[in-house]
Amino acid sequence: MLFIVGTPIGNLGDITLRALEALRLADVVAAEDTRHSGILLKHFGISKPLISYHQHNEARRTAELIERLIQGENVAVITDAGMPGLSDPGARLTTECIRRELPFTIIPGPSAILTALVGSGFPMDNFCFRGFLPNKSGQRERQLRAVTEREETTIFFESPYRLIKTLAACAEILPDRQICVARELTKKFEEFRRGNATELLEHYQAHPPKGEIVLLIAGKSH
Repeated sequence: MLFIVGTPIGNLGDITLRALEALRLADVVAAEDTRHSGILLKHFGISKPLISYHQHNEARRTAELIERLIQGENVAVITDAGMPGLSDPGARLTTECIRRELPFTIIPGPSAILTALVGSGFPMDNFCFRGFLPNKSGQRERQLRAVTEREETTIFFESPYRLIKTLAACAEILPDRQICVARELTKKFEEFRRGNATELLEHYQAHPPKGEIVLLIAGKSH
């Protein structure tokens, strides 16, 4: 059986009983960062072989994990935080299991996307998740210009090292749109900061952001 296991996005207390059960049943745990995931397993007293499974070895590892499943092993897939497959490795393996008719199950867990959406106060009945904004400024601006016509809440992942540039672009492209920066979700310094792009830009220029960030932009009718 393949277990696709959602893991905490910050607070280890958010892990589910089913996730712990799946990890204990696994013969091997495929993890995005074995050092990071080793801390998670050790915290809960779970000792399992860990192998790396990330974007640079996903194709090769998928073949190896499929072979393990064919041989009757239980395989658990986890990422550094949240649900595998969402801007993280995992989707390729699930697709291959479907193609080969191999059994798998999803162990749901915390989601930075939904946590940020609920905490933003923006409309939740219709939203669009677009993953990480592009590194290159031209591509990033094209993504943001596409938001100008969207009526739904748009959600991006963003790096703290690029947030200032992204907010500066938003100030030019989406000056009147309400934005929420959701930062360090479920952790000690969790923050939801709302305002227009200029207000947020001024704040983070004075207080350089740290940690993992979800950027939410309200729809044009909000």
